[in-house]
Amino acid sequence: MLFVVVVFFAAALALAFAAFNFAAVKKMPEGTERMSEIAAAIRVGANAFINYEYRILAIVVACIAVLMAIITTWHAAVALLIGAAMSASAGFIGMKIATYANVRVSNRARESRSIGDTVKVAFRGGSVMGLCVGGCALFGLFLVYIIFGLALGQLEEVSGSYTNLLGLTFVPFPMTLSGYALGCSLVAMFNRVGGGIYTKAADMGADLVGKTEAHIPEDDPRNPATIADNVGDNVGDVAGLGSDLLESFVGAIASGVILSYHMFAKSLAEGTDMTEDLLQSLIRFPLLFVSIGLIACCIGIATLVFKGKPSNDPHRDLNGATYVSAALTMLLGIAVAYVCFHGYDKSLLTACLGFKVGFFSPWIAAAIGIAAGIIIGAFAEYYTSDAYKPTQLLAQASKEGAALTITQGLALGMKSCMAPCIVLGAGIICSYSISGMYGVAMAAMGMLSFVSATVSVDTYGPISDNAGGIAEMSALDPEVREITDTLDSVGNTTAAIGKGFAIGSGALAALALMISYLYSYNDFSTPLVLNIVDPMTLAGAIFGGALPFLFSGMLIEAVAKAARKMVEEVRRQFREIPGLLEGKVLPDYKTCIEISSKGAIGEMKVPSLLAVVVPVACGFIFGPEFVGGVIIGSTVCAIMIAIFTGNAGGAWDNSKKSIEAGAVEGAGKGSPEHDAAVVGDTVGDPLKDTVGPCLDIFIKIMSTVALVIGTVFASHNLANVLSGLLC
Repeated sequence: MLFVVVVFFAAALALAFAAFNFAAVKKMPEGTERMSEIAAAIRVGANAFINYEYRILAIVVACIAVLMAIITTWHAAVALLIGAAMSASAGFIGMKIATYANVRVSNRARESRSIGDTVKVAFRGGSVMGLCVGGCALFGLFLVYIIFGLALGQLEEVSGSYTNLLGLTFVPFPMTLSGYALGCSLVAMFNRVGGGIYTKAADMGADLVGKTEAHIPEDDPRNPATIADNVGDNVGDVAGLGSDLLESFVGAIASGVILSYHMFAKSLAEGTDMTEDLLQSLIRFPLLFVSIGLIACCIGIATLVFKGKPSNDPHRDLNGATYVSAALTMLLGIAVAYVCFHGYDKSLLTACLGFKVGFFSPWIAAAIGIAAGIIIGAFAEYYTSDAYKPTQLLAQASKEGAALTITQGLALGMKSCMAPCIVLGAGIICSYSISGMYGVAMAAMGMLSFVSATVSVDTYGPISDNAGGIAEMSALDPEVREITDTLDSVGNTTAAIGKGFAIGSGALAALALMISYLYSYNDFSTPLVLNIVDPMTLAGAIFGGALPFLFSGMLIEAVAKAARKMVEEVRRQFREIPGLLEGKVLPDYKTCIEISSKGAIGEMKVPSLLAVVVPVACGFIFGPEFVGGVIIGSTVCAIMIAIFTGNAGGAWDNSKKSIEAGAVEGAGKGSPEHDAAVVGDTVGDPLKDTVGPCLDIFIKIMSTVALVIGTVFASHNLANVLSGLLC
């Protein structure tokens, strides 16, 4: 059928384009012998960490798959393995190309002395990650649809027709799709948490001793932590980022498909005559929409990759590729809506689904999501770019010292939460008003429908950061470092924008999954209400609201522990290795890499599993209403913390770079103002690159896990047993 062909074509096109760009980047020269040596050291460190991390992750995924096979269905367990494989593959490929592209970006800057030419190389490397995110995610969904939906006939089973080993019944395809989404989420959590701890421990150690104590430049080859810092950019900001947004992408699609099944069951209970054919259209629409979006991203990415003469304004070129992708997705999405829904009676669509403007309704909801994502991204740019007043004022605050720099940054981050939340709230209300709850899920899907373009732009940032490090360690001309710093500064802003998309879509997808969760244990003929003033639900909301703070605190503490060891090691080497600070000998880079690796692996396990364990434990102890409250409380608080940490951290980083570029008169590298800005940047490092990015994964894992086992603990929980005994 045409639908299957389009989905497969989009995934294949993206992966083929990614392979083409991978090969094109690898063909470029690496530069001098010293540049090649540094790049090779970074590559070895990144490979060693991710291979070890994936071995641990494989054990965790296998254990959870076995539990899912027992508690839910074997189909869901297999789908979980497929999801984990797709997410892990995308993260690994993205990390590999980043370790090849970084040195080639440095070399292009060295040879051309052109910002525009250098941007193309960095973006081309980043596009491999972006295209693999969209291609792997969609290919995995294609496999799930073909194998379980069509071959095993799950698409035709629209009622609780499957009985598992525990005697519980499920609608099979939604449960299978939940397993796929959970597999993607598990890899994303481990990659983000592990990579985030690794990169920030190395970054903080390098900055605190190298910059503020020894007063040597960033990425100076005399600093023992520089190689570990550059390794961390690849394992955290590339592999972690890719797995993160792949998980968000899949979660947004899955939330709409799963919700469709529950809406069908509700329609049957209420007698609103929703047909099975309409259900299949609701399932196909998000898959077709993101397929068209992925094709649009290939076109948008190509406009920059094959551009003859790029400008010297990286922001404009990068935004241009994103806007082309978004605009084409919106335009082509009209055709998708027409194909899926034009044949249905408008009154039927309104009665069953809440579609107010016929077949246009889900497209409008998706367009609202796209618009909301772009607006949230614009606010992130305003608060984090040194071209605007908030970050400029933050740079000026460095004149008063580190304390006021941190205070001003905290104020900036807190104030930055309001506008995105208003946009998010308006998006929820508008999409619901036009297309019902299905529209809210489509808004989340729309926000990430051009995810390949946004990830390509995001990945460009850490590649540029690595390129600057290689330029510094290779003692290239200062002009080369100026070019890479310009690219890196833009990358900090694009990263903040990408995080805005991730948390915004995460909130919308979590809401849609929340509705599906309520459907999973309530009778479809009763009003679907989660009573927030019910003591059990309210207690759950309070408990859930505290969870993101606990999770964030654990991550910050984990970074601090690893960074403390890094600081001690860097100080030891400066103190005990004769001639190191004079540049006569090279430091022991390997020990610092081992400290970051051990710190990340040792500290990531508990935070990573928290999102899985909490809803399960709460459900079996307190029951489904308590878990519903937990999800609501966690989602609301996580949105605020994620926006706050991402924007504050990005602003601290860019204010430091603006001082280095001479934005504060009389200040520069090595000045007291610069030292204060470095302290602010160091405080922001674990916030923007560890805490913020992990929170959207945290809330979606909790929602997905609750949905998967909600049916089980709804009838088997300690609260029910005690209530029965007391009565």
